[in-house]
Amino acid sequence: MGALLVAEGDTFTPPGAGDFDLPAIFGPVTKPMILVVLSVIIVAAFFLISSRKLKIVPGRWQFAAESVYDFGRNSIAREQIGSKDFRPFIPLILSLFTFILVNNLFGIIPILQFPTMAHIGFPVALSVLVVYPVYHFVGMKRHGVGGYLKNQLFPPGAPKLVYLLLTPIEFIQKFIMNPITLAIRVFAAMFAGHLILMVFTVAGEFLLLHASAAFKPVSIVSFLFALLMTGVEALIQVIQAYVFAILSANYIGAALASEH
Repeated sequence: MGALLVAEGDTFTPPGAGDFDLPAIFGPVTKPMILVVLSVIIVAAFFLISSRKLKIVPGRWQFAAESVYDFGRNSIAREQIGSKDFRPFIPLILSLFTFILVNNLFGIIPILQFPTMAHIGFPVALSVLVVYPVYHFVGMKRHGVGGYLKNQLFPPGAPKLVYLLLTPIEFIQKFIMNPITLAIRVFAAMFAGHLILMVFTVAGEFLLLHASAAFKPVSIVSFLFALLMTGVEALIQVIQAYVFAILSANYIGAALASEH
């Protein structure tokens, strides 16, 4: 079969991690950097334009903005942080959700076609530089540094000897693993999904242009799988934005809670 797929010395080179290292467009600026800035402009413009002329009976844009806001406010922030404390964190949770969502969706938009969160630096920056300090700060502000550490590292009700094992586990989980896993979830999903799309697309192109006549029709199957996976990827992109936002809200809620 390998011999049939090769025509005139052409060989198929599958996409890999190196294809995510895009060259600089000008100076040190790369395509993912431009997409991040573009996503901020899109999110800001969407809410500013939609809320410019608010009406009792909303139009399409106002309804869309209100639906996104209501989802971030009630389905994420309020559910995870609690009705008593959630209001100050609505802007943060809504910003995280919409920012990540737009950057994820870039992966299936023609011409752009790159999910920014497939570069590990961006989700790590959001997790470590934004979410991580916020939930530890609000926890220490409410309970005091000593009270917060006791609350996080010594769950009530456990026998004292158990703390010898439990406390190091709690420390590793809440102070080291939480920000790492928060970033890796969205990164891994975007990286793997985009890689799968590239494999089917590039394979279809290769089969169509370079395979022997008997195998050219197989390119149709490859392109159909690419289309199918695009739909699946769109769903995953939305889910991963939601997961990042809901886990961020959950960490904040846990930091503010009196007991765990």
